[in-house]
Amino acid sequence: MTDYVAPLAEMRFTLETVVYLPQLATLPGFAHAEADLVDAVMEGAAKFASEMIAPLNIVGDKQGSHLENGVVRTPDGFKEAYKAYVDGGWNALAFDQAIGGEGLPKALNICCTEMWTSASMAWALNPLLTVGAVEALERHGSDELKRLYLPKLVSGEWTGSMNLTEPQAGSDVGAMRTRATRDGDRYRIKGQKIFITYGEHDLTPNIVHMVLARSPDGPPGTAGLSLFLVPKYLVNADGSLGARNDLRAVSLEHKLGIHASPTCVMAYGDNDGAIGWLVGEENRGMECMFTMMNNARLQVGLQGLAVAERAYQQARGYAKTRVQGKPVTARASGIYPIVHHPDVRRMLLSMRARIAAMRALVYYAGSLLDVAHHAPDADRREQAQARADLLIPVVKAWCTDQGVLVASTGVQVHGGMGFIEETGAAQHYRDARIAPIYEGTNGIQANDLVGRKVQRDGGATAVALIAYMRGSAVGGAALAAGIDALDDATKWLVAHAKERALTLSGAVPYLELTGIVVAGWLLAFEAAEAKRRLDAKEGDAAFNNSIIGTVQFFNEQILAAAPSLLPAIEGGATVMGFDIEAL
Repeated sequence: MTDYVAPLAEMRFTLETVVYLPQLATLPGFAHAEADLVDAVMEGAAKFASEMIAPLNIVGDKQGSHLENGVVRTPDGFKEAYKAYVDGGWNALAFDQAIGGEGLPKALNICCTEMWTSASMAWALNPLLTVGAVEALERHGSDELKRLYLPKLVSGEWTGSMNLTEPQAGSDVGAMRTRATRDGDRYRIKGQKIFITYGEHDLTPNIVHMVLARSPDGPPGTAGLSLFLVPKYLVNADGSLGARNDLRAVSLEHKLGIHASPTCVMAYGDNDGAIGWLVGEENRGMECMFTMMNNARLQVGLQGLAVAERAYQQARGYAKTRVQGKPVTARASGIYPIVHHPDVRRMLLSMRARIAAMRALVYYAGSLLDVAHHAPDADRREQAQARADLLIPVVKAWCTDQGVLVASTGVQVHGGMGFIEETGAAQHYRDARIAPIYEGTNGIQANDLVGRKVQRDGGATAVALIAYMRGSAVGGAALAAGIDALDDATKWLVAHAKERALTLSGAVPYLELTGIVVAGWLLAFEAAEAKRRLDAKEGDAAFNNSIIGTVQFFNEQILAAAPSLLPAIEGGATVMGFDIEAL
């Protein structure tokens, strides 16, 4: 497996041209996010990723995590890397200063998280869950819960987990059976949860579980669910650890990839019941949980980008050193690496273009959340939040699908050696494959996009984005045609909103169309700025040319095909008319 080197030049360029980080830093609370500090943070994150985390990727894949006498043992080096992560203050990067964080923009934190996830997705999953726990507790928790738990979650001294899924209730959250019974000012939790990432581990002395359970008098379905904070160890009034809570990891799942990340079956209440405290109001657990899930979905989309970048670096390194065959461009005898073959070059450029598109989309979505939380103008905050809500399912689904595609292409670049585990290419594909499934499958994301984000407001938010793209677009004919196709598709979905099965049958291709077009629009700004710098003889000419060529490839081979998705979006009658028995 090749070493990981953070693509800092590309990251900085996207932050400058898509996120407009200098302008973002003028928002209230971000005054200290000056250029020198941003550069120092990025360089420090890159060093930590390449030197501390990246060497653990193949170690973690081979060793995996193991359950021994009720304790999960993580692979060699994981505990030391996590301690260095906490000691370096990295966990607190994007949290508000009021709760002990560094108060830096989320867009910058996303950039750093990309590096750590590229270095080892299995390792980076742990702090990802803690971020969600902090956000849920900060927004919905009582003052006492915040006092006891936020400081150590923000610092990373303790980690958080998210507990939704149960054996009989996968995506059907309303079918959950885990129950909560009142016990004074607290609750006793009994039930079982599955697929709980880092539900048990040896990295920190305490784990703070956010558990969705059925309230004592709650109605059936999702309306009767509440969110509870259930710590592995109870916490005394002075913040010290008390007795072990009534919860345990029953087993670990044996997975296709991310072997180092312990995916736990968790049992709550084998005896008297695990003690937990209500977060938010009773029977409003889904509202609280979505605070965690929206963050997680953005971060999962980022995983698609991050693993794709690692797979690309692996494939590029192999293609530049592997010698096989004489390329058609060779003018003399000699030894040539396979990067000289036209199709290998095409595959690498396809990987590079899709990564650039994902990076632009993920960073842009993160910057919208910064505006939504920090802009002084209420209307601006509301508009940014609405656009972020529209794009988060696109980020999650489109980027994770692209991540799998890029990782698969990386295997193809290696040829037969890609199918051999020793090269490392297969691990990237195996690791990437979970991302389209968890935090709501990509089909669920598409349903959310169409049903909740487009049809519920009559297409207003989507239409506003389409109009904004038209008004600010600097791209060419392919982008204009893509925007037109997205406009037509959106209007069709709104017009047929009452025909639920018909429109949801085309939800996945609609999400794909949205991802391609919005990413193409963002890349157009990158190409325009690269050309401006090239004409003005600013910066590195080779780098500027590489940006222009990458965007041109995306336009010609990906964006140009976007309008062809329209028949699939409007083809629900064929889907629903097909005999189920004939499938």
